[in-house]
Amino acid sequence: MMLALILSSFFTVVQLNCENLFDYQNDSLKADEEFLPESYKHWTKSRYWRKLNNIGKVIIACGEDGERWKLPDVVGLCEVENDSVLRDLTQRSLLRKAGYKYVMTESPDERGIDVAFLYSPFTFLLVTSYALRVETIKGMRPTRDILYVKGRVRSGDSLHVFVVHAPSRAGGATHTHSFRMQVAKRLGAAVDSIRSDEPHAHILLMGDFNDGGKAPALKWLTEQSLIDVSATAKGRNGAMATYRYQGEWESLDHIFVSQKIYEKMRDCYIYDADFLLEDDAVYGGKRPRRTYLGAKYIGGYSDHLPLVARFMW
Repeated sequence: MMLALILSSFFTVVQLNCENLFDYQNDSLKADEEFLPESYKHWTKSRYWRKLNNIGKVIIACGEDGERWKLPDVVGLCEVENDSVLRDLTQRSLLRKAGYKYVMTESPDERGIDVAFLYSPFTFLLVTSYALRVETIKGMRPTRDILYVKGRVRSGDSLHVFVVHAPSRAGGATHTHSFRMQVAKRLGAAVDSIRSDEPHAHILLMGDFNDGGKAPALKWLTEQSLIDVSATAKGRNGAMATYRYQGEWESLDHIFVSQKIYEKMRDCYIYDADFLLEDDAVYGGKRPRRTYLGAKYIGGYSDHLPLVARFMW
């Protein structure tokens, strides 16, 4: 009885980069031509719906805990195209009976990819949400907005969440690190604003930061009294990080929390169930079973593995 009570009080957070969750219709205002039926990737209606159900399957599976299961309370998603995709995901895919609600951004990103936040209205009461625009600097293209969400959890505590998808490292990590630092500083300013009103606020940042290890942007965030609870996260089936490139595991996805949330933390790990992995024929070992490898359709889930963090709330 006591064990059941303890498990029921877990608050589960999932973070996942969906790997190009586009619909199959052209948006004349965005560079989405790569994901159309007539494109070289042949992104068809059937492939789209398979992708939606695959993402739904991943989210549902992240709720497992040994022999028990509980639907994740909140989910941060990266690389989602638009509102219609989120509507299909939450109302028409395998997730349709989960009851998730969502909010998302509408960013100036040239390809039209955004971030989104799913939440169970049974365990998270939405108070407000809005996008934070990241001002560009020299050489930097318009990037994804940061999604800010405030809500209340079952205990009545306020929870402030930021969902992030920082600029990529295309062109080289060193050349582009200032772009990701720009995102980190925008986050820092927003966190400071919250703390000025709520010194002991419960704050959570999650997303694809496109940086790992001791990258300047990540180091700067930790210097703002934010704790990277995913820094040492590992999979239970051998994954050493959330992303694998040319045989090397890299932790590009992160979850940062304030001290008040850290005190409630129980664990943070990479969800690397067997169905999310495949053999790496070139470099050996395992890698995420992705949707595409170049132009080749694999039909998998994502090139990133999800992060799962659980808190006693």
